[in-house]
Amino acid sequence: MDRRSSLKALLIGGVASGVLVEACQPKEKKEAITAGNFTIDRQPEEIARYNEVTSKTFFTPHEMATITVLGDIIIPKDEVSGSASDAKVPEFIEFIVKDMPSHQTPMRGGLRWLDLQCFKRFNKAFVDCSAKEQIEMVDEIAYPEKAKPEMAQGVSFFNTIRNLVATGFYTSEIGVKDVGYVGNTPNQWNGVPEDVLKQYGLAYTEKELKECISFP
Repeated sequence: MDRRSSLKALLIGGVASGVLVEACQPKEKKEAITAGNFTIDRQPEEIARYNEVTSKTFFTPHEMATITVLGDIIIPKDEVSGSASDAKVPEFIEFIVKDMPSHQTPMRGGLRWLDLQCFKRFNKAFVDCSAKEQIEMVDEIAYPEKAKPEMAQGVSFFNTIRNLVATGFYTSEIGVKDVGYVGNTPNQWNGVPEDVLKQYGLAYTEKELKECISFP
């Protein structure tokens, strides 16, 4: 199983659960409100929080460029779908670190650690390294069981950003299509099969057959 397949397997359960939980929320508790990009099912406090978070910028352009490169290394474009950046994962991570400030220090510290390591090895920042050099650096921190002890900070950072990238990708439109999730679809129930009814000595009434049941 490749890296992309592994991430998909890890995330699909969580994503599916989240979607189901959302789908099961009582409809009457929500209101259809239009504000900003939200047009359906948003409470006023949710809209206020969204507007507050999106009114600020946390990452610098250089940090966003680094996140974009890392995201596309973790989930590159393939024959099935686009890359992490195609799914706007960097924008997702920018939103998350503002909505959940506990991510801010580990993410910013990890990005700086990565650049420092690249300056020591290649005399340039991570985004300015060649693709080969970037993969060489990532390989040092992407596999916790194989990583050297002195790479511990980088391993912790990469674990965090890998989780964020996978979450952002597989909750995006591109990611949902990638896993083949189509959501709830209408179905038609044709009643209990005739052979099963006969087995238990039961039968639908003429009225039930006429009004409710339609065997193919």
